[in-house]
Amino acid sequence: MKIAAIQHDIVWEDKDANFERLAPMIHGAAAAGARLALLTETFSTGFSMDTGRTGEPEGGPSSSFLVQQAKEHDLWVGGSCPEFVEDGLPFNTFVLAGPDGTVHRYRKIHPFTYGGEPTSFRAGSDLVTVEVEGLRVSLFVCYDLRFADEWWQLAADTDAYLVVANWPEARRTHWQSLTQARAIENQAYVVACNRVGTGDDGIGHAGDSRIVDPLGELLATGSRTEALLVAEVDPQHVGAVRDRFRFLQDRR
Repeated sequence: MKIAAIQHDIVWEDKDANFERLAPMIHGAAAAGARLALLTETFSTGFSMDTGRTGEPEGGPSSSFLVQQAKEHDLWVGGSCPEFVEDGLPFNTFVLAGPDGTVHRYRKIHPFTYGGEPTSFRAGSDLVTVEVEGLRVSLFVCYDLRFADEWWQLAADTDAYLVVANWPEARRTHWQSLTQARAIENQAYVVACNRVGTGDDGIGHAGDSRIVDPLGELLATGSRTEALLVAEVDPQHVGAVRDRFRFLQDRR
């Protein structure tokens, strides 16, 4: 199946403006034959810590936008947004919506302390793997990329890891290296979608979105401008790589 990473800029804390700019990009992904399209972390607000204002309940405008786009274009669409589920802080929630109205949620396990995220978001606890048209995908958000142990836990049941991000340009080498490392060590695809542009917090983002194959080869890459990245992913290729190079069974 084809998967698309939509590398996009974000209008700071303006959900309607972001929905308007993203809708034609999702249409473009569908027109390119993608069965799943990824947006970025906090795709509708930017990485704002003012979650008292930007947060929304489950089924709020951001997740509703994903559901509507998935139905309209008959593909899966994912990205993260701040969601309240009870009193207190919201979660940074990766929402993955299917064309039949199905919705799956992964709540970011590792809030980014260096960026002040724990003061505005609470930490999730549950790992999530979803089967999408025969492809087993596991969901992660940005800073989770640095914590290999959760990725390892899911490797045996994962064909492709999906990671959405607002990763800063200042540490772009880390992003580039870790996305390939996670693919190589788990012998699975990594589809990593990062934003471009500079937010109102003054932090710049170089994008560097990429689709990496189970051997660490780059199938598609982006850089500093908005871009649609599309590549074919195949669970049979994952199985073949793991059968030829039986590295996972050697973990202790």
